[in-house]
Amino acid sequence: MSMLLDRAPGFGVYVHWPFCAAKCPYCDFNSHVRHQPVDQDRFASAFEAELATMRERTGPREVTSIFLGGGTPSLMKPETVARVLDAVAKNWTVPDGIEVTLEANPSSVEAERFRGYRAAGVNRVSLGVQALDDKDLRFLGRLHNVEEALHAIGLAREIFPRLSFDLIYARPGQTPEAWASELGQAIGHAADHLSLYQLTIEEGTPFHALHAAKKFIIPDNDHAADLYALTQEITSAHGLPAYEISNHARPGAESRHNLTYWRYGEYVGVGPGAHGRFVENGRRTVTIAERMPETWANLVEAKGHGVTGGEILTRSEEADEFLLMGLRLAEGIDLSRYEAFSGRGLSSARLSMLQGEGLVAPIGNSRLRATAAGMIVLDAVVADLAR
Repeated sequence: MSMLLDRAPGFGVYVHWPFCAAKCPYCDFNSHVRHQPVDQDRFASAFEAELATMRERTGPREVTSIFLGGGTPSLMKPETVARVLDAVAKNWTVPDGIEVTLEANPSSVEAERFRGYRAAGVNRVSLGVQALDDKDLRFLGRLHNVEEALHAIGLAREIFPRLSFDLIYARPGQTPEAWASELGQAIGHAADHLSLYQLTIEEGTPFHALHAAKKFIIPDNDHAADLYALTQEITSAHGLPAYEISNHARPGAESRHNLTYWRYGEYVGVGPGAHGRFVENGRRTVTIAERMPETWANLVEAKGHGVTGGEILTRSEEADEFLLMGLRLAEGIDLSRYEAFSGRGLSSARLSMLQGEGLVAPIGNSRLRATAAGMIVLDAVVADLAR
């Protein structure tokens, strides 16, 4: 059954491996480079302890997806991955065949290691390819070249039932013709899922300083919007329509784990810097872990978890988050679920205004979605609706 027909929000488990071989200049994720070998046994034990603590908080649940993200999880030994997956299964019910994703970088791919992950229970790989152009890969600070990327894609297709890979577009000097050609090439290699992100300049990254110093120029908003429209057109024509702003899949191959986020389901986050959102004592609770890997491990060893922040959300905060996440999806939101969170319906005056501007559209009587034009200015649409 297509994931889009089975709209249960789900209960996911996210595990953050914080280490990378090198830090990419555009990245603002919680990732760290270590020049000494990482004590994987220590981190595996810490993951096991934090998962047990989370189980005490959530009570018994049935897991719908597991995601090993980072950082670069493909730097983990297969034994480390096996210990993490065994710990998840020890704490909650894990039905056979649920989606278990591991993020991998093409430069850290070895056939033997991939086979080890598969044997441990990973059945979906998400590859950080980012570009199919060697010059742009160097600009993006990636450690692989196109040849290595294509080798990794071929290997992943051979070993895992499901494969996704990421590309970044709206790169400096990228023409629509060049992007159309690269995207066509990517689709030729893709199995069933592509994540396609516009290059954004995040504060605190090396790219932020370089961009401010005018060392490079990224496409302006109009050019970026044209590239976005072109992306939708090409992926749809090849049977990989967008089911979320930046994510494209053959029907039925959507990422179950990411759908849990966007459908405002629940998820536990373990590992340095990981976030979780789950219902505890009838209220949606946010957990935020310590970001520094060694400090996090010390905390877990001292008290069973590395959570240093979080909050209990109010009903209106839940409603706002539900809107913000759900309108990213092509399937839109269930209006009655919004009412259950907020205690009121959306303003009909604002709805008709946004509809008149062609930014949102009803789906039958029970759902609302953002249109293609609305997706480009989604933050503004959500801000209007949430007022």
